[in-house]
Amino acid sequence: MTTTEESPARPALTPLRQARERFLTGRPLPDGVPDEIVAAWRRARFFGVRHDLAEPSEPRPPARSALLTAARPVLERLAPALASGQSSLVLTDERLRVLWSAGSGPGDEKCHDLSEQEVGHNSAALALRTRRRAEVHGPEHFLDLWQDVSAVSVPVLAPENDQVLGTVTVACGLCTGCTPHPGAALAEATATAVEAELLARSRTTERALLDAFQRAAARPGAAVVALDGKNRLLSDAAAGMLSPGAVAVLERTAAANGSGRDDTDPSEAYGPRERVGASEPTRTSEPYDLSEPARPSEPYDSARHRNSSVAYDLELPDGTGTAHVTPVRHEGAVIGVVAVVEPPADEAVRPHAQHPRVALAGRSVPWRHATAKAAELARSREPLLLTGERGTGKTALARELLRARGDLDPVVVDAAEGPVDEPGIWATALASNHALLLRHAERLAQADVAALNSLLDERPDAPLLLTFTPGTPPGPCLQRLLDTLAARSVTLPALRERPDDIRELLPELAPKPVPGRPPLTWTLDALRALERHPWPGNITELAHLVRALAEHRQVAGPVRRTELPDLVREGPATRQLSPMELAERTAILESLRRHGGNKARAAAALGIARATLYRKLRGYSL
Repeated sequence: MTTTEESPARPALTPLRQARERFLTGRPLPDGVPDEIVAAWRRARFFGVRHDLAEPSEPRPPARSALLTAARPVLERLAPALASGQSSLVLTDERLRVLWSAGSGPGDEKCHDLSEQEVGHNSAALALRTRRRAEVHGPEHFLDLWQDVSAVSVPVLAPENDQVLGTVTVACGLCTGCTPHPGAALAEATATAVEAELLARSRTTERALLDAFQRAAARPGAAVVALDGKNRLLSDAAAGMLSPGAVAVLERTAAANGSGRDDTDPSEAYGPRERVGASEPTRTSEPYDLSEPARPSEPYDSARHRNSSVAYDLELPDGTGTAHVTPVRHEGAVIGVVAVVEPPADEAVRPHAQHPRVALAGRSVPWRHATAKAAELARSREPLLLTGERGTGKTALARELLRARGDLDPVVVDAAEGPVDEPGIWATALASNHALLLRHAERLAQADVAALNSLLDERPDAPLLLTFTPGTPPGPCLQRLLDTLAARSVTLPALRERPDDIRELLPELAPKPVPGRPPLTWTLDALRALERHPWPGNITELAHLVRALAEHRQVAGPVRRTELPDLVREGPATRQLSPMELAERTAILESLRRHGGNKARAAAALGIARATLYRKLRGYSL
């Protein structure tokens, strides 16, 4: 859905026309000219746009465009209605190149590029920049030929990630005192219809990719991966075999094979797709066919495969094995790849290629630094303090450190469960050479902290691991304990400080798949939403979300962004909200979801005026 808002009061056009003339002749501007309009005129002058431009440049539009392919049926249904009027309808891509136009609006027949660099200020450029419906009237334009034109533009958003793919513009003769633009409803409806068509086509290609994955994974134990730049499907065998580096290589391969592109013009596709890493362009044109025998294993050669028409083999890093990569095509376009992975001939699965445990999952710099330091300190059986926010994985890491050094049967004491009535149990455990794991040291009673301090005075090398969550200022006894362990302490980063690790954490946090059901996978749009969320509960909060989705979702395929909770799906607010504001924001989001994004209906359901809803949406940056 596109985002709209009520048009503000516009300045009177006659004084604005006079101000434009003064600007073009270098004279001082009168008071009252809106700053944004003056800034737009100045940008046009900076770009070297001539205000008397008579023959705008005519760049060649893309030969093939997925946006135009999806929009053409919608636009062609509207074209006959525009032939007899004085309005024009224009579709541009994300670079504001005109892909399609119809009607007889003034001035539009000469313009093939609506970027500000070519024609100065206009509604399409404003809508692209603000991601909202935008209007520009008469003298607000920089060009002379648009002084008697009023135009309204609406951005067209990608269904899977809300990325701006282009704009729809309706232009007509100058409208004075008319708010909103008389063509606003037509522009809104056209953009919405195009977005619906894009969504339908996106779902069709995802179905084709899933069918190809299921055919390849039909063989028991097959390690199969299907990727299209937005979705990633892995069989159980592939999830256990592939290292993160191997998955990244396959992601780059899917992007290099031109996911979603048409063979007739590989330079264009609707909207740039996010790529996992740098990749070389590779082309292929054969339909997906698992019956073709694999060729002998060989290193990947992008030059060789750039125009390849057959499947090929790809050596994966980390000794994972060889992937037989086959392009998946749908309606004449390559939409992704399916890779069947074979382990090295001399071993079934390399141990180091297994997924890491939750305690060690993550490759971000903050996490690797913290875990490396903790592992180094834990090699000796001396006290170690792990600190960090709640839910950052302190206990899980402590257990992993104990297991790694051979302390398989530690004594575990949790101060959060109540006062430790028998502190002598600590001395008993240490006397029997058992390691001691003390959780939630911040919850210890003062007497227990004093006993622990005395124990460490007698045995400064005791095999003791403590977890501590900072909060209220510690008392004198607890502060002494923290000071004693300061030299052997490690602070674990919060999940918001290591968002790159979320993709590795997700498969570790997901419950074991039920027989007959594929493992939980995620669209790239959902992953980006997870990575933007601040996660105040850290890994614990993420684990609850993953388990809830695994147990209760009723649909197949990768988890979409729309399935995530509102606060995760919509992203964090730009400012700290009060509990009342958070509740109000959640109610607004839920009402918008129930009414398909229709703000008038959402406002009516909430019992507030539409103008009030718009104001609150702006206040919450929604």
